Amino acid sequence: MKSESQALAALAALCARGEHCTQEMLDKMARWELSDEAQARIMEQLTTNHYVDDERYTRAFVNDKIKYNKWGRRKIEQALWAKRIPKEIIDSVLDGIDDSAYLDVLRPLLISKRRSIKAQSTYEETMKLTKFALSRGFTYDIIRQCIDGADDFEP
Repeated sequence: MKSESQALAALAALCARGEHCTQEMLDKMARWELSDEAQARIMEQLTTNHYVDDERYTRAFVNDKIKYNKWGRRKIEQALWAKRIPKEIIDSVLDGIDDSAYLDVLRPLLISKRRSIKAQSTYEETMKLTKFALSRGFTYDIIRQCIDGADDFEP
């Protein structure tokens, strides 16, 4: 159990090293058994001093998940929802991402996956690729754009 000042110092140091959202801070304080009032005061300090900014966090999270994890919009939305980021922030950040960013990530994934698929027909191959892309969180319209644009989809 930490005192309020110890908790504030620890959370400020944590936020200085990397982006964190409000819910992550609240979860840590709950584990430290801080009172609700102390949590509210600490969160006020962290947000006022710009240590915690859910919109900035969301932008960094979305960028990393698209670029490094190769996730699509739906999977990112679910992960942010699980972190209790407000829907307005999620939608505004994700709406700012151009479809070409998702296409640039999905196209190489599907080309690579196509090489490892064993299918009896084009239909079966398309279904397997679609299922794979859906599991990565891509929307059906982006998947169709990749698969239907067969000229640049060929391995």
